[in-house]
Amino acid sequence: MDFRTACEETKTGICLLQDGNQEPFKVRLHLAKDILMIQEQDVICVSGEPFYSGERTVTIRRQTVGGFGLSIKGGAEHNIPVVISKISKEQRAELSGLLFIGDAILQVQVLRNAGEEVTLTVSFLKRAPAFLKLPLNEDCTCAPSDQSSGTSSPLCDSGLHLNYHPNNTDTLSCSSWPTSPGLRWEKRWCDLRLIPLLHSRFSQYLPGSDLCRQNAFQVIAVDGVCSGIIQCLSAEDCIDWLQAIASNISNLTKHNIKKINRNFPVNQQIVYMGWTEEREQDSLQDRMYTPKFLALRGSSLYKFMAPPVTTWDWTRAEKTFSVYEIMCKILKDSDLLDRRKHCFGVQSESGEDLYFSVELESDLTLWEKAFQTATFLEVERIQCKTYACVLESHLMGLTIDFSMGFVCFDAATKAVLWRYKFSQLKGSSDDGKSKIKFLFQNTDTKQIEAKELEFSNLFAVLHCIHSFFAAKVACLDPLFVGSQATTSAAPTTSGTGKLKYTT
Repeated sequence: MDFRTACEETKTGICLLQDGNQEPFKVRLHLAKDILMIQEQDVICVSGEPFYSGERTVTIRRQTVGGFGLSIKGGAEHNIPVVISKISKEQRAELSGLLFIGDAILQVQVLRNAGEEVTLTVSFLKRAPAFLKLPLNEDCTCAPSDQSSGTSSPLCDSGLHLNYHPNNTDTLSCSSWPTSPGLRWEKRWCDLRLIPLLHSRFSQYLPGSDLCRQNAFQVIAVDGVCSGIIQCLSAEDCIDWLQAIASNISNLTKHNIKKINRNFPVNQQIVYMGWTEEREQDSLQDRMYTPKFLALRGSSLYKFMAPPVTTWDWTRAEKTFSVYEIMCKILKDSDLLDRRKHCFGVQSESGEDLYFSVELESDLTLWEKAFQTATFLEVERIQCKTYACVLESHLMGLTIDFSMGFVCFDAATKAVLWRYKFSQLKGSSDDGKSKIKFLFQNTDTKQIEAKELEFSNLFAVLHCIHSFFAAKVACLDPLFVGSQATTSAAPTTSGTGKLKYTT
């Protein structure tokens, strides 16, 4: 039971759902363009309205023989309310005409004489037939249905084989369970939970850990509503569902970005938005990973606890970084710190290392392309960046210029000391603290000339140089340049290679 439209926007299939401490039960997932519907099979009245469908209050008196004339089952240990499981013929419960097998007992009030007379508040429970597994009389026939699920009384089509045997002394008459003329019952898939997909996230991992569930995942809406644990029938089925859900979330996000960007100037356009999980640096934390929402907008990378909805939300980011002063590295298997597979690192302008995980390889590719696009667009916009530095105890300035290359000048007189093109840089090294040694090749003598400068913000300078080099190389890639002509909101570029921390 699995189909998709040509646009890959819908998908339907059967899975198991574990909700809280309940045993897993069968559900149907229906994935639409903007919502995930989780449905359970239930018996419903499709024509007529039974008079017993609401709450009823019934007072009955105990008989000398037979008591109240009913038996009960269920309770907390069965994850179901206490329900009436049997009603004896011609006893008080049956004679009341208001009590039926499958009624959930909501409240019991003892009136007098130590329980000789009680008042019950009851309501028919649709889950009761399958739980009670009651036999049927031969005259309880199931009418044909125009639905593939079939039509019946609530006891007939409960998903179980309810066998009748004429010698069974527990066989009950039709008056023992709800019925009235003109009623038609059908087993249908009813909505159990609806998960809006915009800004929702999904995970195969146990919350906060690197332990991956086997063929299972959960989806969490932006408002915190959780699907419960969805158990697929196979690993292939699980991946298929995850990719379909991820595709719909991505399409919704792109559409939302286009709408938001109409209100932002060209230099503040959003390139990427999406959920990741950040690895906690403190090993004493109870949670190894925490969900974080990342956004690339204009010159900055934003890290949020929740997706920004209003303009004010953008001012309340947990952290912001200049995209051209940070480094991104897609981690190979040998670089991974735990059992999570699809991870990337971000090194900030201060040298702080951040570690993020995403669910699918496609998510990782989307992030990498988006980061390259954001960096290229920002370098192309600013064209140059100047940093204060020290050369032999003199205050200097180093300008990294997209057109000219490297220019070092005296901060006081603005006199240029030296100038080199990007192509002349043959190597560099740093002490990890403040000093960078550049190795430039003189175009006339072909000799290597070393220039050492000291900076107060070493990592920001190193990352900026790398960003300018990456943007320069991207300009030589016709596919990359061509894609930038139509890219203003969605990351659709092809990269020139994975970024590394080293320069």
